[in-house]
Amino acid sequence: MNQRRGLMLASLATPALLTRAQAQPANAPAAPAQAPGFYRFKVGSFTATTVWDGFVPRTNPGTGWITNADQAAVEGALRDAMLSTTRIDNPYIVTFLETPAGLTMFDSGTGGQPATAGLLAANMAAAGLDPARVTRIVISHFHGDHIGGLSNAQNQPVFANAQVFVPEVEWAFWTDTTNESRVPAAQRPTFANVARRFGAYAGKVDRYAAGAEILPGVHAVAAYGHTPGHTVFHVADGGDQLFVTADASSRPELFLRHPGWASIFDIDGPTATASRIALFGRIASERARMTAYHFPFPANGFVQRAGEGFRFIPADWSSAI
Repeated sequence: MNQRRGLMLASLATPALLTRAQAQPANAPAAPAQAPGFYRFKVGSFTATTVWDGFVPRTNPGTGWITNADQAAVEGALRDAMLSTTRIDNPYIVTFLETPAGLTMFDSGTGGQPATAGLLAANMAAAGLDPARVTRIVISHFHGDHIGGLSNAQNQPVFANAQVFVPEVEWAFWTDTTNESRVPAAQRPTFANVARRFGAYAGKVDRYAAGAEILPGVHAVAAYGHTPGHTVFHVADGGDQLFVTADASSRPELFLRHPGWASIFDIDGPTATASRIALFGRIASERARMTAYHFPFPANGFVQRAGEGFRFIPADWSSAI
């Protein structure tokens, strides 16, 4: 009996000793870089989907990213979250919403910059989201990683059947080149990029005001500071609600836990902080679901107050559909 049992154990262990090359047929296709990145859930009768577009590595996540905290404090926050103190990946996550009004996307993805991004098209295909079905693109603000996906390298529209909706405050600022001196040098190319990307949708750009209902069940909520017209979106159907929070907070381990910290990408840090605290205070109080552009995938869940800041609670995967 013991000899027989030993033979059985040996036979079970044998595959683990094979190398990957030995275990895989010679003509087997190469393994994909990752599984398709999308996550679908319900908001009342609406269907929301978050789609992974890649990430950008930040090799100095301390004072190279945060302008009003010392390096030791940032490193402490990263260690508390069990993250590296020398590199943190900042994701790009696009939220889609299917309603009786059609398929809406919030922001357009990066368009493939940097090289670690540009996965939106493949992951949309995996999720069954045809670019031709997108009827609205609702833009939160005009940073390149949010509008770069509007057009291709030839500056042709990627979403040919879509109307584009932009915050009127954001539009007024970035279409006036006399404002170039009011932004950091690194953000000045945004003015030309705005003209290029939205030029591909000539005659199809609508401006909306803070508080406006952009489509049934979706309202614009001002969250200024990150940029002059940065806007987030409140989705409601029946008793369910969702906040699409764009860049109101970047990585939650830093900017939610320490909402007073300002990013190098914030044009007005104090205003961005006030917007962040007000928005996530509301989300926490209402126990509402949220998605975010720069949270770890699938970038949706809930927020709780935690001391002077907030804590992100990822949604239970059983809520996916």
